[in-house]
Amino acid sequence: MLGDRTKTTIEPIRRLLRRGANAQVRKIVNKTHAADLSAAFRTLTFPDQKKLFSMIHDLEQKGLVFAELDEDLFLRIIEDMGVDEIVNILDTMASDDVADLMERFPDNLATEILRKMEKEGSAEVEGLLRYDTDTAGGIMVPDFVAVSKNTTAEQAIASLQKEYIDVEMPFYLYVTDDYGRLAGVSSLRQLVVVPPETPMKEFMTSDVYRVSTDTDQEEVARIVARYDILAVPVVDEDNKLVGIITVDDVIDIIRREATEDMFKMAGVGEEFVETQSVIKSTRIRLPWLFASCLGGVLAYFIIGRFEASLKQMTYLAAFIPVIMGMGGNIGTQSSTIVVRGIATGRINIRDLWKVVGKELSVGMILGAFYGFVVGGVAFLTHDKWALSFAVSLAVISSMSIAALVGSMFPLVFARLHIDPAVATGPFVTTSVDILSVFFYFQIATLLLNL
Repeated sequence: MLGDRTKTTIEPIRRLLRRGANAQVRKIVNKTHAADLSAAFRTLTFPDQKKLFSMIHDLEQKGLVFAELDEDLFLRIIEDMGVDEIVNILDTMASDDVADLMERFPDNLATEILRKMEKEGSAEVEGLLRYDTDTAGGIMVPDFVAVSKNTTAEQAIASLQKEYIDVEMPFYLYVTDDYGRLAGVSSLRQLVVVPPETPMKEFMTSDVYRVSTDTDQEEVARIVARYDILAVPVVDEDNKLVGIITVDDVIDIIRREATEDMFKMAGVGEEFVETQSVIKSTRIRLPWLFASCLGGVLAYFIIGRFEASLKQMTYLAAFIPVIMGMGGNIGTQSSTIVVRGIATGRINIRDLWKVVGKELSVGMILGAFYGFVVGGVAFLTHDKWALSFAVSLAVISSMSIAALVGSMFPLVFARLHIDPAVATGPFVTTSVDILSVFFYFQIATLLLNL
């Protein structure tokens, strides 16, 4: 449904731009959500991208488009824009979104923008820029509803109506003590069902899930997902409330982290490769693929050691692809399961041997099943029990070793405080290929008396 909606937006815009029907394009643009517009940008040539952006008249919608554009495209769009025009757009955006965009601007332009922004907005953005971008402080929203614990329900409702009209997440009212420290939280529902004269401290929830400004964004996402809350408060080292992280930001974190892990596991870096230039994409992927190249060269030398065996029984080579392939597949499966488990908190890195033991058991069972299948094929095609047994054992060893390597690498990397996603992809498949070939020929040499 979502894909159909985007497609029905993109195609008319492309067609009308080719025809030069600018008036019709403006009508579509003004009725289209920024997320759908950003998808349309990626399918257009650069001149049409510039033209389409110039047709957006609403500054708030331009800000939403800014936040949705990929970095390379964003930088190209603002090339010919004046500082005042950029500032006017940024003034309509939430401060956390502005802080994210400020990381993309060249340093001199970012300084000029901050100088020209409204004093209050500039101070908020500069405050967010003090924190690392992948921490709670870097992604939090400094606008939130906070009232004193002695405030009555009636007074809190009046504050919502007068002081907090533009707050992004008004579903929670955070309660602070006299020193601004977080003391509790109340939902809107709790607020409206109690008698008006009841103080906040009498019905607030004092057990509040909170994070500090230096908490990693992945941990923030896990907390929000685990406890099904719409926002999580952020406190400083003195437990003073400094911001909140809303569920929409958490969704962005989960999507971004999942994408990064997928790219790392595939060996293509951690950025969105669809919008990169050919040179940049090649440069990122080149070193990752070196591991595969090196593994292939090592496998060549291993096979070369058994050249005499291959000359005697050339059909041994026919089973190399299936043995390496089955090992590589289960290695990728195991590593993916473990990496995802670590990322979601379902797997504890202290349980290394428990996790590895389980995956090894699964690998051995699957290896026995497919070893029987492939061994049976070997016997039917060559009528040699020794060959059939050698191929079966090779499949079992390949898949068992692959499950062992695929599950162990991410856990070891995580213990060493290295992103476990980098242990997958080329690293796992390359090591599995080398070990699979080695054990296959060792087993064949022994059983076939080569």
